[in-house]
Amino acid sequence: MKPAWTLATVCVFHIAVAQGPATVLDRAAARWVEDTFKRMTIEDKVGQIVAPGVDSTYLATDSETFDRLRVQVRDLKVGGFVLFGGSEPAPRVLPDYRYGTVVLGEPLAAASVLNRLQGEAAIPLLVSSDFESGVAFRIAGGTRFPRQMAVAAAGDEALATEAARITAVEGRALGVHVNFSPVADVNNNARNPVINTRAFGEDPQQVGRLASAYIRGYQAGGMLAVLKHFPGHGDTDVDSHVGLPVITHPRDRLDAVELWPFRYGMSEGADGVMTAHIVLPALDAAEFSPASLSRPIVTDLLRGELGFGGLIFTDAVDMDAIEARLDPGTAAVRAVLAGNDVVTKPRDAAAAVAGIRAAVERGEIDIAIIDTAVRRLLVAKARLGLHRTRTVSLDDVAATVGGRRHQAVAQELGQKAITLLRDERNQVPLRVPRDASVLYLSILDYPSGWRIGVPSRTFLPELRARWPNVTAIELSDRSSPGEIDLVRATALRYDAIVASVFVRTASGSGAQDLPAPLARLLDDLARRTTGTTRPFLTVFFGNPYAPMSVPSLPAMLLTYDVYDLAELTAVRALAGEATIGGRLPITLPGLFERGHGIVR
Repeated sequence: MKPAWTLATVCVFHIAVAQGPATVLDRAAARWVEDTFKRMTIEDKVGQIVAPGVDSTYLATDSETFDRLRVQVRDLKVGGFVLFGGSEPAPRVLPDYRYGTVVLGEPLAAASVLNRLQGEAAIPLLVSSDFESGVAFRIAGGTRFPRQMAVAAAGDEALATEAARITAVEGRALGVHVNFSPVADVNNNARNPVINTRAFGEDPQQVGRLASAYIRGYQAGGMLAVLKHFPGHGDTDVDSHVGLPVITHPRDRLDAVELWPFRYGMSEGADGVMTAHIVLPALDAAEFSPASLSRPIVTDLLRGELGFGGLIFTDAVDMDAIEARLDPGTAAVRAVLAGNDVVTKPRDAAAAVAGIRAAVERGEIDIAIIDTAVRRLLVAKARLGLHRTRTVSLDDVAATVGGRRHQAVAQELGQKAITLLRDERNQVPLRVPRDASVLYLSILDYPSGWRIGVPSRTFLPELRARWPNVTAIELSDRSSPGEIDLVRATALRYDAIVASVFVRTASGSGAQDLPAPLARLLDDLARRTTGTTRPFLTVFFGNPYAPMSVPSLPAMLLTYDVYDLAELTAVRALAGEATIGGRLPITLPGLFERGHGIVR
């Protein structure tokens, strides 16, 4: 059912109350920048360019963790933090479906800890986060929007801008000022294990246009937008969380593909750029010189040739691409020498600060480099109004973060993204009586690590609400041959078969494929239902390249995501309750070209 309100109505209502950061400082803000800079010691300046991480789960002030954060603010004088969700310990044993260390944060806990840290700081803190698909990407209760590739499949730039604006409004309500988004990478490598659906797609121009739509939305909601991962992390098959990717393309190819969306986004007013832990010999052929630590790439190319004057952040320097080779102090020094303004998430903030300070004292880092970065940071803080107000109202959090109005925008965007790749038997939407027996197969890549997104938790109850006689079976790479054979032998007893395939591209997992025994099961079911009236429909969640492993399926839908929103919109599409009109933002080699999509 389409919501009664319209997008235009919502935009007008919210934009009237959410002002973006000022692009030109007024006299008071400019004076604050100069007065603050003049008072700063070398310790103040060095601290400003380091941004450790902070979790958004509940944290008591009387705790060792808060003591550590207080030291980072008071003694190290860090200039900001990167807000994450949280994590819980889990034993290092064989994989088990219950284990998963990542948890989402909490809105009031986030606002509370950030307010307390702001109260400890002599200079307002600049707080950033990865809200790539909404505040709920990190924090429970916020609005979760579809992944960027789903947004591209939806093909609605105005709706994309509104999603970004809502994200900014919710983020600012928590005390977050900078979003490490949009992802401007061009994902043209089907084996990319870390970017994948985080990118808008494989066409540089489409990526650039949609990145700019996000930039407009973030800025309208009062948040700084940061393009990442410069100069382009899309054509890699190595996850920089666990290794060091290398892109060997020549400069002309980089100009035409990887760099194009960044140029476009910067011309549209991006506030910042995040540099990637990837090696590009065509731009810097030196030994171990990833882009994030490369002066030819950060200073000569990004600052000089491309003329970017905004903030430059490193990607998290505690990722294995860097940490496996360099200690935190050395990594921080190299990041500053390269031309980055902010060293993001060092494993040891004290070591990073000490390393930079020592490099300044021995003349390795010219103090002018530090001064320039600090001025950019102070100007950004003044643009955001932090010199006037640095804390947020806890009373306003529940009125701003989440809610039905914001969720309706997410649902509309998610519904428009659903892409029907194939429907050979004209079985979409599913046309069986309400009392029909339905076999539901929830097919997982592997059962561990699903802590914050347990598969089928929304799809199954929504399916049963429409067809109550559902038998549900979960299969994964841990299913025995006997279990798979039992499904194969009994599947044709049901009036319809619906399969949901969940294949993730999770950072650090190293896995991105449908297990071969399960692919064979789906192929067998496709063959055995041929020539019958029995519907067999498959919905793919997560990795959109997964259909390439089961090309014979008669009906295939893509959602480009996992989690509740994708599952809800998929069931509504299957039930014929919403139009299907998404278009592929990528090519599935041997199957479908970019732009393909069947309308229902």
